[in-house]
Amino acid sequence: MPVFARNAVSTSHPLASQAGLRMLWKGGNAVDAAIACAAAMTVVEPVSNGLGSDSFAILWDGKQLHGLNSSGFAPSAWTPEYFKSKYGDAKTPPKRGWDSVTVPGAVASWVALSQKFGKLPFGDLLEPAIEIAERGYLMPVVVQQKWAAATPELGSFPGFAQSFLPWGRAPKVGELFQFKNAARALRLIAETKGSAFYGGEIAQALERFAREHGGSMTAKDLAEFKPEWVTPIAKNYKGYTLHEIPPNGQGIAALMAVGILSNFDLAELPVDSPDSQHLQIEAMKLAFADVYKFVGERSAMEVTSEQLLDGGYLASRAKLIDMKRAQDFKAGNPVKGGTIYLTAADENGMMVSFIQSNYMGFGSGVVEPTFGISLQNRGHGFNLTGGANLVAPRKRPFHTIIPAFLTKDGQPVMSFGVMGGNMQPQGHMQTLVRMLDYKQSPQAACDAPRWRFNQGLELNVEAAMKASTIQALQERGHKLDVINDSYQDFGSGQFIWRAGDPKVEGYVCASDSRRDGLVAGF
Repeated sequence: MPVFARNAVSTSHPLASQAGLRMLWKGGNAVDAAIACAAAMTVVEPVSNGLGSDSFAILWDGKQLHGLNSSGFAPSAWTPEYFKSKYGDAKTPPKRGWDSVTVPGAVASWVALSQKFGKLPFGDLLEPAIEIAERGYLMPVVVQQKWAAATPELGSFPGFAQSFLPWGRAPKVGELFQFKNAARALRLIAETKGSAFYGGEIAQALERFAREHGGSMTAKDLAEFKPEWVTPIAKNYKGYTLHEIPPNGQGIAALMAVGILSNFDLAELPVDSPDSQHLQIEAMKLAFADVYKFVGERSAMEVTSEQLLDGGYLASRAKLIDMKRAQDFKAGNPVKGGTIYLTAADENGMMVSFIQSNYMGFGSGVVEPTFGISLQNRGHGFNLTGGANLVAPRKRPFHTIIPAFLTKDGQPVMSFGVMGGNMQPQGHMQTLVRMLDYKQSPQAACDAPRWRFNQGLELNVEAAMKASTIQALQERGHKLDVINDSYQDFGSGQFIWRAGDPKVEGYVCASDSRRDGLVAGF
């Protein structure tokens, strides 16, 4: 059921939501709550994120929107030649291990957000996470399934078994998991306002561990990283404006998809009809065709965000959609001439959209054991063959994690996100269409069945989707697999919709049943 409150947090784990709520009760604001949630999430959902993750945020400070890109860059040693000498003719860096790890940005994002917008002392924000890591928590259902599934692949990676396989196996549902080494790290991060991670004891431990296991990351790489404050990019849709972080992330895919859909009147089609779903699928495929070719670090892109979002260009792409058949679209020519998501809002009007991820389940599989630093594998997003995502020192890879924000006439409406690899822009578009075209509430839009485009004509659809719609989509040429596993296939969303004056009406909040999540508020 939706939750109505004047101060609220929504995450995919109840203990993390309560951590954020504690900050709001102490007189903190939505930023303080979001940081507390994020820190707790590194402990309670380590399959999806950790102290070695990256993150992004969009926040409304009461007057305007701000964007934060805290995705880390490649170590200074990373060149195409570096990988060729180690992996021959491989087309990408490896999926796991130290050579998939870029500099982690999540901890730096907590510090940056706290310094610019927070009210409470930084150390207070990490207290719940430290307590949870030290005392432990009982293993929840959804996370346990993914934890156990990752064990066969990752059990032999440096530090993984020591940190995540107590008793030599994954924890079972209801068993106590303690993460005392992560508590040590969190205390140091709290005491030093993050400097221990990027220039002190933790940075030295990471460099030492990398050297011992064939990695190239150094304390200097960590010390030179700084998050980047950015202006979100935007696209209007049905009288509202959708905001995303600019590249190197894939948020532009959601903007392109709604820009394409603006050329159709979806509201005239029944919400779960084959026509409505077909249009959304084809719009998303068109967006991805361009994103996968053109999007990367902005300085390396041959086209601009403005060119990709140009109304005339998106209208021309919309004309390619055939209502009677599915297509495998290629990139156009726009040139002219398992991730965690959380959101928090307070009664003074501050709203925070925050996402943090280690990319694939447990990221690189590498865990620095003395501090429990579970490291992401974002380096796998580079390629070794050329184009916008060719690996280079100090360059950021293509990123899948994207927070979203909705405004109307320059005023905040909704802070939201949907996690899960390339499902994220698809989830943004599908839930937004349900809310704006079909007037569904955030919780109803969140609960509704989803599809996920993979590649070519291949889609996954949730088992709850109408059988007649599935059959009709198949008849148009879509290659569908009906999947019961929602964890990564269909993402998990958190939504906070502003109902009016936050001091009076407050917010309408939703949390996705596809995870172990909770909305908490007062």
